[in-house]
Amino acid sequence: MTSTRNSVFVLAACLLGLTAPFAVTAQTGTEAPAAANPIVGGAEMIPTKTIVENASASAEHSTFVAAIKATGLDATLSGAGPFTVFAPNNEAFGRLAPGTMDTLMKPEHKATLAKIVNYQVVSGALSLEALVKQAKDAGGTITLTTVEGSPLTLTAEESGVVKLTDANGNPSYIAQPDVTQSNGVIHVVNGVLLPKLS
Repeated sequence: MTSTRNSVFVLAACLLGLTAPFAVTAQTGTEAPAAANPIVGGAEMIPTKTIVENASASAEHSTFVAAIKATGLDATLSGAGPFTVFAPNNEAFGRLAPGTMDTLMKPEHKATLAKIVNYQVVSGALSLEALVKQAKDAGGTITLTTVEGSPLTLTAEESGVVKLTDANGNPSYIAQPDVTQSNGVIHVVNGVLLPKLS
């Protein structure tokens, strides 16, 4: 029990020094047609495939996909949804304390891992444009309720950067937005979002 609690506290304190690589630029005039899905992790993202199918094709999301499958949430995220997934890339998981993911992937930590995976997910298909509009209409910041049940704060910063602040105050940033799925949308993020785990 002490070992489990210690690993949870280590996990909650492990995000460090993230950068903000993606900025939203203002659009004026006639809206351009929606861009095709970007290449993610060296793979084409097919809009008719599910979140799990596309994430599984991305070399940058192997750790996230392993976590989804270890918790059995692949069935849920392959379902109708729709879902908005803030998908941490492998680099984001690499910022966690050494050994964190090895610990979380053990069967005895399945419930904690499921909380973390569900904290990356919001109900509905929310494009970056929709999220930014909601934030700006609310003065710059909105609170999203994750599937895990805890709040996640999204801020549309003056610079155009979109920041996510988790329940522990750790910031992450949207690195690649609007990857369309048959059952929602993925926004690639550069940090693992963490709910309160104690």
